[in-house]
Amino acid sequence: MVKNHEQVTATGRKAFSNIVCSEPLVLVNFVTEWCGPCNMMKSVLEELKLFIGDKARILKVDIEKDRTLADQYDITDVPTYVLFRNGRIVWRQAGPVIPSRLRELIRENS
Repeated sequence: MVKNHEQVTATGRKAFSNIVCSEPLVLVNFVTEWCGPCNMMKSVLEELKLFIGDKARILKVDIEKDRTLADQYDITDVPTYVLFRNGRIVWRQAGPVIPSRLRELIRENS
């Protein structure tokens, strides 16, 4: 398994903000451990990271472990994906996303 899906924890909130604001493109995956669709999307995101390389960073936030970030971004459904470009939200979607759509989003925004 490729380790490319960085987990953000409650102690990493400041790091989250720094990453989202300092990296050109960041895809954030808001999940829970018990979410079936979230678990299905793991392999999709691993493939995506192999495809996009350094064009974007992928972060995972467990909303049950970090309610503050979930509340800050009004996350009520999982999985929810939020794409940040230079610290600003450019795309957001709840529910599973087809791999080609994620690749297209990264390409369009990089």
